[in-house]
Amino acid sequence: MSRLEHQFTVQFWGVRGSIPSPGTHTVRYGGNTPCVAMQVGGNRLIFDGGTGLHVLGQSLLSQMPLEGHLFFTHSHWDHMQGFPFFAPGFVKGNSFKIYGAIAPDGSTIEQRLNDQMLHPNFPVPLQIMQANLNFCDITPGQPIHINDITVETAPLNHPGEAVGYRVNWLGGAAAYITDTEHFPDRLDENVLWLARNADVLIYDSTYTDDEYHSPTSPRIGWGHSTWQEAVKIAKAAKVKTLVIFHHDPAHNDDFLDKIAKQAVEQFPNAIMAKEGLVVNIPVSVPLSESLSVS
Repeated sequence: MSRLEHQFTVQFWGVRGSIPSPGTHTVRYGGNTPCVAMQVGGNRLIFDGGTGLHVLGQSLLSQMPLEGHLFFTHSHWDHMQGFPFFAPGFVKGNSFKIYGAIAPDGSTIEQRLNDQMLHPNFPVPLQIMQANLNFCDITPGQPIHINDITVETAPLNHPGEAVGYRVNWLGGAAAYITDTEHFPDRLDENVLWLARNADVLIYDSTYTDDEYHSPTSPRIGWGHSTWQEAVKIAKAAKVKTLVIFHHDPAHNDDFLDKIAKQAVEQFPNAIMAKEGLVVNIPVSVPLSESLSVS
């Protein structure tokens, strides 16, 4: 088995929430909406299809034919608007499993991705994609097994509902928890369960506490959390590395630098999500396999 097949890496392709935010003030952290890719041994897992998925897709064109697994937390625009521009999806011979929970209105992830590409919103239908697309309805709370990988799921507190994910492989764990709003009087048990002892926790930290509780324009009920709540979760769940994610489109690079400094003061292993960031997760290679590593 090659060394690559023993690697568990997380790479960030889109880290912004709500709306793409390109410009001179978001260059260092990036302006693309959510997309996080995990290379788990020989398996490619992708979380959310924001505009970062377009950038990821361009990077993958030299690696075809491709197989992968694409997990959607939910279908708000910022998490799916990159899917119609995912170039590998248009190439025959590529194969992707696409996972999502059934929405409160009963629509499947396939229906919602299809509707996004209908007239008058888009010029060509989903059916023009030539890759093999296998859509899978999931039930939050039920695990998903991909070879020797276990992906755990749980419902999140978000308008219209959303799903959080935790990827477990060879003793390593990465939790992807966005979009979710914390509760005022307690920590969310679903979030704590997904984050438990994780090597990496990627958490919705859209606002600051001051913004969330603003007397003039509060964000309560908007479906997102704060970086201060992210720290609370990381401490309670005994997380090794906290990644502050889903940056507000109004937060420029300098503002995010300030959050980074404050977060590290409260949780030394806190880092800011930025496009291009790669995080390596240590894994325990079985002895019989480690002896054959080339």
